[in-house]
Amino acid sequence: MAKRIRPISLGLIEHSGHIFVSQGQDCHTQETFYRFLGGGIDFGETSQAALEREFVEEIQAELTDIEYLTCLDNIFTINGKAKHELIQLFRCRFVDPAFYQLEETFELIEGDRTEKAFWLNTQRVFSGECRLVPVSCLPYLKKSLKN
Repeated sequence: MAKRIRPISLGLIEHSGHIFVSQGQDCHTQETFYRFLGGGIDFGETSQAALEREFVEEIQAELTDIEYLTCLDNIFTINGKAKHELIQLFRCRFVDPAFYQLEETFELIEGDRTEKAFWLNTQRVFSGECRLVPVSCLPYLKKSLKN
């Protein structure tokens, strides 16, 4: 199979010094990482439409105040396989205030897998305790506790 670049959209959502993420783990290295929610852009779909669709599919959440931030190249290895993503990064907010409960976890459906989405304290990322991927997203995080 030919290697290809995968276009994706990710949503950066911040609230009270936290970011909304899912957790993953590399099976080969056993390293834990955190990532913004989002997913693949389908042919004929805008990157913003893909972002909105992915949030509805994954956690049944609608977005508002969607602001395009940047495009990032993400070349990495996971589970022993080389990958390349072209990320359209957006800052956004949830329509439903119920998603802003910092202590809650939310069921995240990705294909046939069910995972969790939750709020991660941004200071844990800045301190190096938690690894946000891709690291090129770090400059877009607000450093203050007021978001």
